[in-house]
Amino acid sequence: MSRNVMLDCSNVWKLYGPQADAFLTAHNGAPSDADLAKAKMIGAVRGADVQIQDGEIFVIMGLSGSGKSTLVRCLSRLVEPSAGAINFEGQDLLTISEADLIEIRRKKMGMVFQHFALLPHLTVLQNVAFPLDVQGVDRTTREARAHEMIETVGLKGREDYYPRQLSGGQQQRVGIARSLVTEPDLWFLDEPFSALDPLIRREMQDEFLRLQSMLKKTIVFITHDFDEAIRLADRIAVMKDGRIEQTATPEELMTNPATPYVAEFTRHVNRSKVVKLRSIAQPVDPDATYAGDLPARMTVAEAMEQIDAAADPFKVVEADGTVIGAVDAPAAISVMIGRTAK
Repeated sequence: MSRNVMLDCSNVWKLYGPQADAFLTAHNGAPSDADLAKAKMIGAVRGADVQIQDGEIFVIMGLSGSGKSTLVRCLSRLVEPSAGAINFEGQDLLTISEADLIEIRRKKMGMVFQHFALLPHLTVLQNVAFPLDVQGVDRTTREARAHEMIETVGLKGREDYYPRQLSGGQQQRVGIARSLVTEPDLWFLDEPFSALDPLIRREMQDEFLRLQSMLKKTIVFITHDFDEAIRLADRIAVMKDGRIEQTATPEELMTNPATPYVAEFTRHVNRSKVVKLRSIAQPVDPDATYAGDLPARMTVAEAMEQIDAAADPFKVVEADGTVIGAVDAPAAISVMIGRTAK
């Protein structure tokens, strides 16, 4: 199903160094790595092209220093890009007034960062309602909306707690509720779970997916953890040294890496957690007996227990009920042991 593009980022650069704008102009907007090194320029983001589609979870990932957080801050203009174009819902974010930009951030963008940044002297209710307070929304309305979001993130009953009385995971839920209270169209999350313990991090990923199934937000999610990326993403952009190496679905990154760096990045990932049943589906035999139906979007790892326990293969079915093929234990096992999916 095709989606509309909500955020369109074209040839975005962020350079740190003297007279960066003039430097880019002198090199026709596309300096080489050698040009940057010679001028002692730091290319935090280099010629990035990104299209974020309405309703998708778009993950930007890379190692520390790859430029992923800088790119996200450029997309929201928290950091001023050195060059490029950023179009949000038909508006050029690089040319609109400061007042209009602030209004967009307040009403159309939500942001969650690694550090929770809760106000320690405010209760959970007051923290969550704070963005609406800044907008001038009356107390009754903003608190009603805050109560709704607190319940949505599973913290009902803790409205009067202070941040110090909450666990790390609970504090992050408050941050998430606060970022959603204005009902943003575009939601930025910059490594929101990386400071959490592994078990809590997994729980927060589950919570995040639950929220997305309810709210259907357009999300830009930053992480350096590929396992987290493949679990959450509709598409992933892999960054290295300020450049986007490849943008693709998790499965496409695994099965068709565009560069040696992407191949190395994905080499040790368990393929069965990424490869979908639709990718290994074989033609249906009209004379065969089938054990039942399995969703085409299900990964091999998710389906393996059912497939292995059944004597017969399963039909693979799209969300609209269309049967696209069948899958049996040998095909699933081939993926589990690392052979080509199809």
